[in-house]
Amino acid sequence: MARWLRSLVGALLLLEGAAALSFLHHRYEEMVQALFRVQSQCPYVTRIYSIGRSVEGRHLYVLEFSDYPGIHEPLEPEFKYVGNMHGNEVLGRELLLQLSEFLCEEYRRGNERITHLIHDTRIHIMPSMNPDGYEVAAKQGPDSNGYLTGRNNANGVDLNRNFPDLNTFMYYSGEINGRNHHIPLPDNWKSQVEPETLAVIQWISSYNFVLSANLHGGAVVANYPYDKSQDQRFRSHRRTVNTPTPDDKLFQKLAKTYSYAHGWMHRGWNCGDYFADGITNGASWYSLSKGMQDFNYLYTNCFEITLELSCNKFPPEEDLERQWMANREALVAFIEEVHQGIKGMVSDENNNGIAGAVISVQGIGHDITSGDVGDYFRLLLPGTYTVTASAEGYQPQTVTTTVGPAAPSLDVMMWRQHLFPHAPLSPWLRGFQCSATICILPGTKHAIRLVARG
Repeated sequence: MARWLRSLVGALLLLEGAAALSFLHHRYEEMVQALFRVQSQCPYVTRIYSIGRSVEGRHLYVLEFSDYPGIHEPLEPEFKYVGNMHGNEVLGRELLLQLSEFLCEEYRRGNERITHLIHDTRIHIMPSMNPDGYEVAAKQGPDSNGYLTGRNNANGVDLNRNFPDLNTFMYYSGEINGRNHHIPLPDNWKSQVEPETLAVIQWISSYNFVLSANLHGGAVVANYPYDKSQDQRFRSHRRTVNTPTPDDKLFQKLAKTYSYAHGWMHRGWNCGDYFADGITNGASWYSLSKGMQDFNYLYTNCFEITLELSCNKFPPEEDLERQWMANREALVAFIEEVHQGIKGMVSDENNNGIAGAVISVQGIGHDITSGDVGDYFRLLLPGTYTVTASAEGYQPQTVTTTVGPAAPSLDVMMWRQHLFPHAPLSPWLRGFQCSATICILPGTKHAIRLVARG
């Protein structure tokens, strides 16, 4: 009931400011014009940048929404939407253009929900990851478009089968108690990927993204990792084995957030398929190797799901308005999920942020790391968790926190091990006099602050 109530309230807030938008298919030049039009209408909360170029030289543009465009604000999470990865799956491309116009227009109208979202979140929107493939598909048009026409990039490569295969490494390392997070890339990875894939990998390596979705077509379902089955004995494309991540329950919740806010995805029966609650584990549907959502989870801090949004990969223009109305609340509600869980700063004794500190949650075998300024974001379901921050050269620190409807913030201050060479490491606070919030070493200026707040 809570999920339904939230979706209803959110939808009513958005209906209040529903605006007339142009429901058209946009070729590359028209898409670029639409993005720059939004930027010109909301210049103080938007920025356009390119992460690189396609095989045929088209820019891979991103539109950013933030109260400080171009700047990462500490403790403000980074979110991204990626559309049109398969060039002939075009609904996501158009929905993201509509979303961009909508966010700008509602911000200008003073919509409180959208204003808070833009002020508290740095949102990155890439309408097309495969502009070359789109142009091939668009020449055929909606009526005569083949099922595969324009799917691949200009080199004939499926971009969602082109990322480094970190799953195989992860499954092997898992057998020997290895890690399943921030897996290093193979030495020759750049020679194995397409320009579009390379650009995206460099992009997600440069921003500390927390949550993401990539938008596809051909089905109606929210698909979550893992996409690739662990069972390597079967190489059939349609081999189905449920392959959950350590964050399986969280991913299910994220997928349901979208499906239940969507007009009909949650009903399950769509396009001749049935998916309970409108969601599926990727490998349970069919095993996919070298996909983008698994790569995000295994290489970065980002939790990504794949949204299949329409039975028709290239729907006619007269269907775009209906599709927008079905997806509008879901697109906004999913962005809001980036604020669930815990976040905080990891800093040293001089209040300098510690980048790359490892944040571990007891009982969940998947760690995340702090960003360049020392802030971290860990998506979690409501509950009580034991969280440990560790970094090379510092004493690890463990706290217990409860995640509720409002995400808590944890500030973690860490001491360098060499500051107390003669003190035993466990317990490493021996000799300190501690209150509920601070520990002081008598006779010195050394103090440790530990705060958990809601």
